[in-house]
Amino acid sequence: MSAFTPASEVLLRHSDDFEQSRILFAGDLQDDLPARLDTAASRAHTQQFHHWQVLSRQMGDNARFSLVATANDVADCDTLIYYWPKNKPEAQFQLMNLLSLLPVGTDIFVVGENRSGVRSAEQMLADYAPLNKVDSARRCGLYFGRLEKQPVFDADKFWGEYSVDGLTIKTLPGVFSRDGLDVGSQLLLSTLTPHTKGKVLDVGCGAGVLSVAFARPFTENSSHLCDVSAPAVEASRATLAANGVEGEVFASNVFSEVKGRFDMIISNPPFHDGMPNQPGCGANADSRRGASS
Repeated sequence: MSAFTPASEVLLRHSDDFEQSRILFAGDLQDDLPARLDTAASRAHTQQFHHWQVLSRQMGDNARFSLVATANDVADCDTLIYYWPKNKPEAQFQLMNLLSLLPVGTDIFVVGENRSGVRSAEQMLADYAPLNKVDSARRCGLYFGRLEKQPVFDADKFWGEYSVDGLTIKTLPGVFSRDGLDVGSQLLLSTLTPHTKGKVLDVGCGAGVLSVAFARPFTENSSHLCDVSAPAVEASRATLAANGVEGEVFASNVFSEVKGRFDMIISNPPFHDGMPNQPGCGANADSRRGASS
């Protein structure tokens, strides 16, 4: 993360306004501006493990990775800078979580690319922090408002599920193939052979559909699942539990946190969701190295 994204470049046009602010950065944090912007204090919360890896090297414990932010994650912040993600349900989950924790009167900035639907922020936050557009550049919009009312946030209401060949798949906003099995996964599952067995690693596991489908006919398999996304990690754990499949699920930037050896590695990475995807500056190097022994 050396170059700034267009959204961050728009924020830098207003850098003087942030010098006395105690800022919480959240959302789709694809660069290290949270660590470099001149502020009174900065925190960052992300659901993406590879973003946390980069930010934590510079921000230490002030950078947090988790599905749901807590009161400790937003402590003493008087400003939220939220980077709009690629899909609206993910933004709604994150913003309702964050605004339920921040005190009334908090300054709210939302920034994002126009093609990602950042305009939707105005309607989404109308009842809590009415927004006005304050800048437009680099095909991005920057919106500002002040928190007038805290929303009630219930993470359980964001869960969804669907069925695939008798299997229950649990999903959350931000998880790839959230609304049903994609054609890539269907193709991969069609290649399974009856003699497949052993220790299996599912890289970029999403909702865990590949692993539970793989485990059902091959009960001798040992399932290990990883993803950079906190929603994906939690969804996969729920999917395994819903189908009575035991397995290990953990956050990893491709192979960064993978230990041991495996008989098979399966993956259907989400590199085809309609917008550019940046899996993190360490992803390519890690994938070349492979899992550690």
